[in-house]
Amino acid sequence: MDYISPKEVAGAMMNTAVYKSSLPVKDLLIRGALSGALLAISVTLALLATSQTGLGLVGAFVFPVGFVIIVILGLELVTGSFSLVPLAWFEGKINFKTMANNLFWVFLGNLVGSVLFAILFWAASTETGQSSQLGNIEHSLILISEKKTLGYSAHGAAGLFSGFVKAVLCNWMVCMGVVMSMTSKSTLGKILAAGIPIFIFFALGYEHAVVNMFVIPAGMMFGAKVTISDWWLCNQLIVTAGNIVGGLLFTGMAIYYTYHQKEKVSTSQN
Repeated sequence: MDYISPKEVAGAMMNTAVYKSSLPVKDLLIRGALSGALLAISVTLALLATSQTGLGLVGAFVFPVGFVIIVILGLELVTGSFSLVPLAWFEGKINFKTMANNLFWVFLGNLVGSVLFAILFWAASTETGQSSQLGNIEHSLILISEKKTLGYSAHGAAGLFSGFVKAVLCNWMVCMGVVMSMTSKSTLGKILAAGIPIFIFFALGYEHAVVNMFVIPAGMMFGAKVTISDWWLCNQLIVTAGNIVGGLLFTGMAIYYTYHQKEKVSTSQN
C-alpha cells in the first residue's frame, strides 16, 4: 500500500534526523543553497500569480512547488530540520555539537542560496541596474520587505512579538508538510501531502525564516527603506526563533512522542 501509518512515520522521522546529522558540510551547504533558491523562485512565482489574478489564494496555491521539489530531491531546509534533528539529540543518537553544526550549516546554505537568487533576480529585472522601471513583483517585494521589518518595529515589543507568533504558526505548518510527505511512498502522494500545509502557511501570511532570507534583501535591492540591522533585528532572528519553537514543539515532538513506541527490552534468566 502507498499509505504509511503515523507509527511508521515516527520511526522515519528519527531515521531522517540521524541521516541528516551525518551529512558532511559540503552536502549541507549545497543542498541548503539549492533549497533557499528554490523557495525564492516559488515566492516570485506566487507574487506573479497574485498580481495577475488579484487573488492571494492563487499565489498560495502555486507557492508549494518549490517546497515539494525540496522534499522529492531530499534537499536541506533548516526550518524542516528544526523539527527533526533535535529529536536525534533528545534521544541520544547524536550529541549537541553535531546538532548545532548541522543546523548552522544548513541555515548558512539556505541564506547563501536565497541571497544569490535575490541578486540574480535583481540583475534580470533591472538589466543589472540599467533600468529603473519596476514591475508588480518588484514593487511587491519592496512593500513586503518594509512590512516585515519596519512594520513590526513601529509597534515596538508588541509588533516584534507578533512576528514571533507568526513564525511559530508558520513552521508548525511547514514541518507538518515535512512529516506528511513521509506518509506516502509515491511521488504524487508526497507532493499532495507536503503541499497542503505549505499552502496554508503562505495563504495566511505567516513568517518563514528562509522565505525572508529572500524577500527582505530582494526588497532592499529594489529600493526598500530597510537596513541590514532592520532585516536581522526586526525579523530574521526573531522569526528563526519562532520557527524553532513552532516546528520542534508543535510538530516534531508532538508527532514523534505520541506515536513513537520504545522497543521492549526482554530479559531472560540463566
